[in-house]
Amino acid sequence: MVLLSDTHLPKRAKDLPPALWADIDAADLVVHAGDWVDLATLDAVAARSASFVGVRGNNDGPEFDDRLPLVARVAVEGLRFAVVHETGQAAGRERRMAAAYPDVDVLVFGHSHIPWDTVAPGGLRLLNPGSPTDRRRQPDHTWMRCTVSGGSLDVELVRSPPRS
Repeated sequence: MVLLSDTHLPKRAKDLPPALWADIDAADLVVHAGDWVDLATLDAVAARSASFVGVRGNNDGPEFDDRLPLVARVAVEGLRFAVVHETGQAAGRERRMAAAYPDVDVLVFGHSHIPWDTVAPGGLRLLNPGSPTDRRRQPDHTWMRCTVSGGSLDVELVRSPPRS
């Protein structure tokens, strides 16, 4: 499984990193947590994905309204995932999201462009893959590779240095 968010194409970059495209091609599921900015990116990612789940973000215009929900849900080998774009401020995020999504095991979110991997009291895991195109205050562009096996989730943060 591949998790990504905040692609912001073609505004922040002309394309996704080649290593991310390779991960998308190889993944059994691709999850995008919003802020696509253009429909061409949505169409390209969906076309190259064996299976795809995505949501729209705050920078996605009205053309996304009929294509993507604000919240998506999917079960993977018994783990219940929800996908959203925004979760509010970092302070208190785990508690707020655990209350908002009591029936979920993993919440994938975006918006901040800052990678995040924490567990809320009660067990909800929160994952933000960062951004593969707009690193903001981060040293690298990022996305996540995940494996679900036997009800457990293994997560790897992939770092792609900025192009010179």
